Amino acid sequence: MRQIWVGAASTALCFSAVMAAAQQRVLVGNGGTPVAPTGIVVPPLPAGPFTYHTAEGQDIRVVVHARGLTRPWSLAFLPSGEMLVTERGGQLRVIRGGVLDPEPVAGVPAVQVAGLSGLFDVALHPKFADNRFVYLTYNKPVAEGRAGLGLARGVWDGRALTNVRDIFVTTDTSSVSRMAFGVDGKLYVSTFGSVGDNAQNPLSLAGKVLRLNDDGSVPADNPFVGKPGYKPEIFTLGHRSTLGLAVHPASGAIWENENGPNGGDEINVLKPGANYGWPLVSLGRTYPGPWQSKGFSREGFEDPIVYWTPAIAVSGMAFYTGSKLGKWKGDVFVGGMRMGEIPGTGHLQRILFNENMEELRREMLLVDLHQRIRDVRQGPDELLYLLTDENDGVVLRIEPTN
Repeated sequence: MRQIWVGAASTALCFSAVMAAAQQRVLVGNGGTPVAPTGIVVPPLPAGPFTYHTAEGQDIRVVVHARGLTRPWSLAFLPSGEMLVTERGGQLRVIRGGVLDPEPVAGVPAVQVAGLSGLFDVALHPKFADNRFVYLTYNKPVAEGRAGLGLARGVWDGRALTNVRDIFVTTDTSSVSRMAFGVDGKLYVSTFGSVGDNAQNPLSLAGKVLRLNDDGSVPADNPFVGKPGYKPEIFTLGHRSTLGLAVHPASGAIWENENGPNGGDEINVLKPGANYGWPLVSLGRTYPGPWQSKGFSREGFEDPIVYWTPAIAVSGMAFYTGSKLGKWKGDVFVGGMRMGEIPGTGHLQRILFNENMEELRREMLLVDLHQRIRDVRQGPDELLYLLTDENDGVVLRIEPTN
């Protein structure tokens, strides 16, 4: 009887397992990757303003600063008070006093637009008041319909870019790119590394953060200069898809955020010559479901200081250093484009750190607006400005209610 009972129990367990498996949906999407349906309908963004009570007691008002943009990607503030905004479709726009100039800025190089690729970041030279240099990263068309990553520099004449030329081009990689000038005056430029193992290949510029002089040349003190088997432009390696670069206001360190696959978005503090693990180390799952790797904290790789699972599709990052939103001073703000792979769940996140740069808490903001937040910047007026990556994209301004 005992043997019969065990057999019956085993049969029941097997039957239960089969039934449980049968109840799981088989999801098929683009290239075998599950794609979420658009079950959340995102309504048009109302006129606003929108008022919020937040966790730190910082009451805010969110104002639509400017409308009329199409998939805006990055913004930069001119000393004159104007705002330069890139659109993924290849246009550079200017906003004056909250009004979008209907004519795109002339002088932008030809951009290859495909999927999420196009015109990316815009940045001003640290000595812009003297040289008027504006920098752009973009998806550069190359031979036979392929694309590479271009870094262009032009001179702003008040209405257009002049004397525009590429100061750095690589055909190793294309797709997304961010850039930031460090306190050392060097230009840090990220490259896309999601494909294959190129992020770990020191002879490829894919999946790296590069360190360049302001003319696109290689600084003599880069960590891999003169080292056989390494590209001299590399500052750090092992990155997947960098969507944010920001300079820590006290230490001067470059902070980087990047998208994981299905989970595992992260913030890293960059160290010269360090390896951040992709695709060997990740806290994300592959899009079909299995884990990308078995966790992190592996010898030879740097751990992130913040990670997200589920992912929020991080994009854009800024330290708040002003006093107008005083209860947020020192906090890090990160844009999110969707949470847990669900469309219509974009928002802004605020992260509070202690003096050792250890995370204490984080807060989700503007969730009810359902907007993809592509970029976040502190303006010269000490307010926060956001870009919504939508077909009817806007600039949002966060100010105190008082």
